[in-house]
Amino acid sequence: MTARKMSIWAWRLVVLAVLLGTWEWGFDLAKLVLPKAWVPKFLDPYFVSKPTAIWASFLRLGCFTDPLGFSACLAANDNNLWVAMLVTLKNMWWGFLWGTGLGMLTGLVLGRSDYLSEIFAPFIVALNSIPRIALVPLIILMFGLGDLSKIVTAGIVVYFVVFFNTYEGTRAVDRDQIAAARLLGASEFTVLRTVVVPSALAWVFASLTPAVSFALIGVIVGEFIGAERGLGKLIIEAEARANASEMMVAIFVMMIVGILLAIVVRRIQGYLLRWQPQFDKS
Repeated sequence: MTARKMSIWAWRLVVLAVLLGTWEWGFDLAKLVLPKAWVPKFLDPYFVSKPTAIWASFLRLGCFTDPLGFSACLAANDNNLWVAMLVTLKNMWWGFLWGTGLGMLTGLVLGRSDYLSEIFAPFIVALNSIPRIALVPLIILMFGLGDLSKIVTAGIVVYFVVFFNTYEGTRAVDRDQIAAARLLGASEFTVLRTVVVPSALAWVFASLTPAVSFALIGVIVGEFIGAERGLGKLIIEAEARANASEMMVAIFVMMIVGILLAIVVRRIQGYLLRWQPQFDKS
């Protein structure tokens, strides 16, 4: 590890320690030096809990401290932390998959056809102007409280993000490269496979990292409104009990999952776009 990398990691740890320390003891220290009315609400443990309380809630929700044992604790609660996380991740994955696939497909088709683009552009703009979250109650009404409604919600949220990036990336392909490929006898499918798709991949991947977060948001919002299991249901149940530490556990789990998925997308992007200078490690 270079000296620069070590310095960066050292500063990251310092910032993390300051943040956690302020979070843990900031409210108590602020009460000592400030009038009670002036103490910031974002330091109040009632609203944001404390790192130590969140860790204790994580151990309890994760069945690590249950006197009956880990397996018995899991069996006794059908929406424990691990089941809730797996349900949310499963719905997010399927929603992300179909939203991304459909968004890329329609983006490529409309990006390559001016005629079709002019026909469908007003409809796409009209649909995109609808806040996706406003559709969640309607989706739940149509598909029920089960997993399907969460998958549909996540896919709809993801679709437009991926579609517009794919569309713009397809339109931005160098026309000279397309002309050169056709001059060499390439068919339309060959042009699409060897010129258009590789050139548009950078645009597509630029949308995939936020699309992962949007898919998770779509699932969680759906679980807020109505769900049988999931992290969103855990948050709503904790909110009903005014238990900030349990809410923060679910939030941190989602944050960690989002970070890991973003890293995976970035690694796949680096592999598929290794021919580009910014990803070339040679």
